[in-house]
Amino acid sequence: MKNNNSKIKSMQFSFLRKLVLMVLVISVVGISNTKAQEKFKENWESLSKVNEQPEWFRDAKFGIYTHWGPVSNAFVGADPEKHYAGWHGMKMYEDGKKVPTKNGTPTSNFIHHKKKYGDPKRHGYTEIIEEFKPTGFNAKEWADLFAESGAKFAGPVAMHHDNFAMWDAKSTRWNSMNYGGIDPSAALKKEIEAKGMKFMGSFHHAFTWKYYAPAHKYGGVKPKDYDLYTNPHSLDSDTPDADFYDQWWAKLKEFIDVYQPDLIWFDWWLENMTEQSREKFLAYYYNKGIEWGKDVVVCYKESTFPENTAIKDYERGRPNQPKNQVWLTDTSPGQWFYRPGAKFKTPNELVDILIDIVAKNGSMLLNVPPNPDGSIPDEMAHLLKEMGAWLNINGEAIFKTRPWTVFGEGPTRLPEGGHKIEKLKIVYKNADIRYTKKSDKVFYAIVMDKPEGETILKTLSTDIGVLNSKIVKIELLGSNEEISWVRDSRGVVIKAPKSVPSEYAHAYKITLEGYTENNIGGAVDTHVD
Repeated sequence: MKNNNSKIKSMQFSFLRKLVLMVLVISVVGISNTKAQEKFKENWESLSKVNEQPEWFRDAKFGIYTHWGPVSNAFVGADPEKHYAGWHGMKMYEDGKKVPTKNGTPTSNFIHHKKKYGDPKRHGYTEIIEEFKPTGFNAKEWADLFAESGAKFAGPVAMHHDNFAMWDAKSTRWNSMNYGGIDPSAALKKEIEAKGMKFMGSFHHAFTWKYYAPAHKYGGVKPKDYDLYTNPHSLDSDTPDADFYDQWWAKLKEFIDVYQPDLIWFDWWLENMTEQSREKFLAYYYNKGIEWGKDVVVCYKESTFPENTAIKDYERGRPNQPKNQVWLTDTSPGQWFYRPGAKFKTPNELVDILIDIVAKNGSMLLNVPPNPDGSIPDEMAHLLKEMGAWLNINGEAIFKTRPWTVFGEGPTRLPEGGHKIEKLKIVYKNADIRYTKKSDKVFYAIVMDKPEGETILKTLSTDIGVLNSKIVKIELLGSNEEISWVRDSRGVVIKAPKSVPSEYAHAYKITLEGYTENNIGGAVDTHVD
């Protein structure tokens, strides 16, 4: 009995010793990993070492942000037949006399504002802020809709050009809690993350310096409101003062510290600010990511950051060929902000744009413009649900994919790449194909319209050396129907299915046998006849 007890105690001691050693090893590994990830310094050389395109972003492909705030209400009562610039806080002061315009006449924004509110000199942008009433905002409903759309990251336009914070800001009195009684950023972060999506915020306030210059030129800005309008400066001033830099940074830093976003997106004009301010931001945010234990992402326009430090964005545009670096398109189905009688793109157009983007190694950031009260327009909700229904069937060919050897084929191409090429009306047909890849043995051919007769994937011709592997099978995502196909000198010729599982584009999944090579190395008999 004594011997048995001794054996049991010995075994228990041995187990405890192994357990302690295991804990020590894990602790040491953890410490060494923490030490290995050095903090970034405020210079491009140090920042170039960041993983600017982490796997979660490369997998995500589709995100949503929302242009909403006091300015949304400014357009209530506007003529649906007239064009109004989204930059109302800037254009409302351009009367063509005190503040020059290209044609010497007042902007439609000036005319509308004067009719609705009165002379901007006495009824300025602060009056628009004071009437902000977000009674229809429901963060859970927004997040539910975003998740249903298939989006993998989402969040608010945290601060647009008007310098108004869409959060409970301590860095500025011009915020949604003081004027509106809500903190949409906090509410959205909670609901968006509860749905498994990443949380983002966009910042457009670098341009605020230029945005409010017409207000100073027109007159009527009170000194007590310089914290909104910035200090007085001329229309042609491209050099913000020290106060502007301090306030720009304070707002950005506060949002980062409080809401810990996974992604920060910047609008233009930040490239005109000092390199020091840009390096300071990147180092701070990336170091916060290390502190939080997560990979954060920065998106930018123009030449704000070197390409090896952040992800480049194309406004309402995209390249006409794949890029090695991951990139982003920010786009909107209509105007950026609410408009009465707004006209939106069709679900088919949005799906096709998303497919073309993903095939070229990009992702889409889609704008949702809420109503002035914060509710989502029915037309916009329909668009998002339709995208979600399509992605529910075809998302395998979109999410977690990478560019294939060739991005696509067919007659419909962008004549050139870059910003705002979406102004060109492009209609994709069923002869237009886009390719994505899941692995070395699985890739997808996405037909951009309903297949009819035969679909010919010319790139896969036996006469062309693009595909050097046997095709095992071809399936139509969302369908159990057996697909009839043949591969010859014409390409892969697929007979159209009897029925299709979804509207819009359709994705064929192509599984390969896989490419292999003989292992010829050091064996004697491989070198001796």
